[in-house]
Amino acid sequence: MGIVIYNISSTSARVSWPSSPGCLDTFYSVMYDPNWNSLLMGYKRKSFMHEERIPVSQTSTHLANLLPQTAYFLCVTCQAANPVRDQCQVFSTLSDSSEGHDRAGWELAMGVWLTCCILLLVIAGILLWGCLHTICSIPSQAADGRTVVTNSTRQSVSGSGRLYTPRSSSEDSAKHATNMQPPLLSQTTGHKINQDHELRTLAKLSGTEPV
Repeated sequence: MGIVIYNISSTSARVSWPSSPGCLDTFYSVMYDPNWNSLLMGYKRKSFMHEERIPVSQTSTHLANLLPQTAYFLCVTCQAANPVRDQCQVFSTLSDSSEGHDRAGWELAMGVWLTCCILLLVIAGILLWGCLHTICSIPSQAADGRTVVTNSTRQSVSGSGRLYTPRSSSEDSAKHATNMQPPLLSQTTGHKINQDHELRTLAKLSGTEPV
């Protein structure tokens, strides 16, 4: 018979066993004792201090009110028969301090786990913020670049306008001077014609007009 003892604590344990064809119409007898004399006396039923009768429909039971840090000798038989070696098992209960230590260790592990989770969340948040900040700064940099290019273009255009202004003024002055030249020439020519006319008139009067 394969007896399994699990969920062992300082004062309790759970026992399970396979069903036996010979106990279909009877019950199971679970016997246990912290006294090792039962083993020395040859697996006698009367040497066990505790015995529980379990219905045949069940193949497990819960043992309570056990002594802490104690070795128990347990046997499962059919209908209160004397057990044999294959129907027995030995287990030991835990101590109260070990349970407290296990609970403290579990609480410590949970605290470490929660701390690691919080740190991971903080790191993830920082990385996400950095990525968003980088993505948002790229369009602003591009906009600043376009602004600088536009300002430089405007400055170049205004500078070229300023450089072009003297040239246009010089051309205008030249045109103005050109436009002013014909009246001066006409005045000079008229003056010469008047002088020639006066000379001829004087020559006629003096009788020395050339032929």
